[in-house]
Amino acid sequence: MTKKHQNLSSVLLVKPCVSVDIKVNVFKLIVLISLVLVVRGGVIDSSFDSRVSIHHSTLDNSSLNMAGTPVVIGATAKHTATLIFLHGLGDTGHGWASAMGALKTPFMKVICPTAQTIAVTLNSGFKMPAWFDLKSLDASGPEDESGIKKASQLIHSMIDAEVSAGIPSNRIVIGGFSQGGALALYSALTYSKPLAGVVALSCWLPLNKSFPSFVVGNKETPFLQCHGDCDPIVPFKWGQMTASILKGYLKSIEFKTYGGLMHSSSDEEMNDIKDFVQKQLPNV
Repeated sequence: MTKKHQNLSSVLLVKPCVSVDIKVNVFKLIVLISLVLVVRGGVIDSSFDSRVSIHHSTLDNSSLNMAGTPVVIGATAKHTATLIFLHGLGDTGHGWASAMGALKTPFMKVICPTAQTIAVTLNSGFKMPAWFDLKSLDASGPEDESGIKKASQLIHSMIDAEVSAGIPSNRIVIGGFSQGGALALYSALTYSKPLAGVVALSCWLPLNKSFPSFVVGNKETPFLQCHGDCDPIVPFKWGQMTASILKGYLKSIEFKTYGGLMHSSSDEEMNDIKDFVQKQLPNV
């Protein structure tokens, strides 16, 4: 079996830098998720400013995996590009809006939607915002295929809404953190129109055994994948293997490693994201 045909089921769960057991009980998992929300990139920043406005979306949110209207930071110049960024499990669009707003350019709009609150199997049915159900922490465990596909339809609809508003698909970057990053990867690869770029943070490729047969577009699109080598939630090995899978059929993917970083973001990572987004979405 060649590297390009390997899948995540061959990856063992690892604990590279910390003593946290990946197969944590429900209480420990909720604590770890809560910790994610108090680090840079996952915090509702008190400096969140007046540039953020609530956009009354034309999407039928009730039939999709989104709660209410997304958080939107509007362009301050002529709007010619859009960044759509998806939060992780248990978070909301507000959790990343400030960080994404800090890297935008004047002609760019940022959209940070919030997933619906659903019962999460991994948390014994405890309800929290989630793009799809998580059933296992094992790489070879069952996945919520119908939920993943439904969530990707939401992202495709959001992209299509921007296109209908006059923004070409190749002026749109999508990205996300953790479960949101996983959804961003899946959504980009199953979307037929060309995107400007994809940002995938601390995540994995859902339904990876179905690829590359599921790929319908964006093989030429630049992908930026970032992962901390001390991540106790989504193991660094998952990120590495995801990158190996994607390199088998994508023209441009860069995998960046951050030493000592756990399941969170850092200034270094945010600078790399800013450089990537601004390179893929230059002023026109």
